[in-house]
Amino acid sequence: MSKVKKKPTGLHGGLSEEEVKFEKIIQFSGWIFLIALILLMGAFFIFDSVLGIIELELNASTFTLIIFFGTNSAISFGLATRIKKNRDQKKKLFFDWLMGEFLLGIIAIFAVAVYQW
Repeated sequence: MSKVKKKPTGLHGGLSEEEVKFEKIIQFSGWIFLIALILLMGAFFIFDSVLGIIELELNASTFTLIIFFGTNSAISFGLATRIKKNRDQKKKLFFDWLMGEFLLGIIAIFAVAVYQW
């Protein structure tokens, strides 16, 4: 008998390629929201505090963007972690995530509308 061991052929413990792509897309969306938050906060810090070129003020719409990017990043990372731990409940968790994102967006829009009214 040969002493060469065969490499496992399954991806990530028997997951299909679509499931792996699905998990990576959710993780990627969390990184995109986090990068957008860092860029927005970095622009405030660099242009206003360090360089003093532009005086930026934190108004309601900017504050809403900061809250929106921060919470969406956290929710996306949390969803990716929950799906890795509970792969059998993936569809339910994804649907709950979509409904949460929708409600969070609607609440953010109404909060800005009420504040500016």
